[in-house]
Amino acid sequence: MDVPRPTASPVASSEAVSRRMSVARRRDTGPERALRSELHRLGLRFRLHRRLAGLRREADVVFGPARVAVFIDGCFWHGCPQHATWPKANADFWRTKIETNRRRDADTDERLAGAGWEVVRIWEHEDPAEAARLIAARVRARRGV
Repeated sequence: MDVPRPTASPVASSEAVSRRMSVARRRDTGPERALRSELHRLGLRFRLHRRLAGLRREADVVFGPARVAVFIDGCFWHGCPQHATWPKANADFWRTKIETNRRRDADTDERLAGAGWEVVRIWEHEDPAEAARLIAARVRARRGV
């Protein structure tokens, strides 16, 4: 399934918004670092930001031999059911963008599962220690430990 991409970039609604968006991190975010720290504390070792199964998408944390791919999804960018907000400025663009992200996430999950990977999605607001325990259990189960 090809996921459509928005065709035009929105014009920032203000200079402050433009600055904020230009410095938004794509990797090594606070939630991602916190989760990695907890995973490491549990004795797990992993790779970061790897492309999998020939997709042009990469998982945030990868347990290669166990074939577990972890994605830490931002509430705004991925449309968290608890915390997502719909911007009023450039509303049509942002709704399309976020809905496209959701479709791409579902497509990624489906393709990885078809290639034998287990996908774990963690929302940025989730407790890192609890998320790490869930991931550790899945990794260990897939390793047969």
